[in-house]
Amino acid sequence: MIPREILKQVRLLEITTRGLVNDVFSGEYHSVFKGRGMSFAEVREYRYGDDIRGIDWNVTARTGSPHVKVFEEERELTLMLVVDVSASAHFGTRARMKSELAAELCGVLAFSAIKNNDKVGLILFSDRIEHFVPPRKGRRHALRVLRELLYRPAEGTGTDIACALEYLARVTRRRAVAFLVSDFLAEGYERALSVAARRHDLVAVRVGDAREAAIPPMGFVEFENPETGRRVVVNTSGRAFRERFGAGRAAARARVDEVFRRSKVDSIDVTTGVPYERALRRFFEERGRRVR
Repeated sequence: MIPREILKQVRLLEITTRGLVNDVFSGEYHSVFKGRGMSFAEVREYRYGDDIRGIDWNVTARTGSPHVKVFEEERELTLMLVVDVSASAHFGTRARMKSELAAELCGVLAFSAIKNNDKVGLILFSDRIEHFVPPRKGRRHALRVLRELLYRPAEGTGTDIACALEYLARVTRRRAVAFLVSDFLAEGYERALSVAARRHDLVAVRVGDAREAAIPPMGFVEFENPETGRRVVVNTSGRAFRERFGAGRAAARARVDEVFRRSKVDSIDVTTGVPYERALRRFFEERGRRVR
């Protein structure tokens, strides 16, 4: 039996994301993610503006008036949300944690897919596969995906992106739209990312927090790596330390950007405390221009 409080919070998240889906992202989603191809629908009389290359000459000759073949998009798609729930996701210094930001963004994507009659599936991973929800249609299923995103406890603490992408390949045989949502504080996933990008329409969503890029002067502070448990005390008031930290994080970010570029993977960057709608809208606009 699911506690009433959990159901209430899932419903609240649905309300939060529904406006964005209805007003903006449902149409954008439809326009940039295409179906598997075109299928024949009917033959009808030629209308002004129709492409003459679509004329059915056999029917035209038989009826004595021009007719054209009409095709429609085979729309049904599968959207897979591959979400990092490792210990580093439970960090945030701007009103909410990275995991909460990821859940809300995934809610927008899930309801956009459902509104377009597509299927939605979910893979939660840490240093192992935590949970898999097979793709299905419908609002009730989307709410289940949200519930799992928000409240499924993780057993692992580390991050194994390669494991998640290999699992995606096993459970999703046909080409899908896959959003890989992670902070990408991991290594050794480059080859798996490249393989997955060739098989699926893969989009990387990098979730971050401002304090992961720069540390303010706060005196002596004990830091703990949430994935390994390792602790270290540093003097954050030292300018040299802050500069080294910032440079190291910038270099790590650039390495991830290069991995995305080499693998030909589109990416979206979202940060706690900054409206994710801007980044998502920018992604859809850029993707839409390429599609057109």
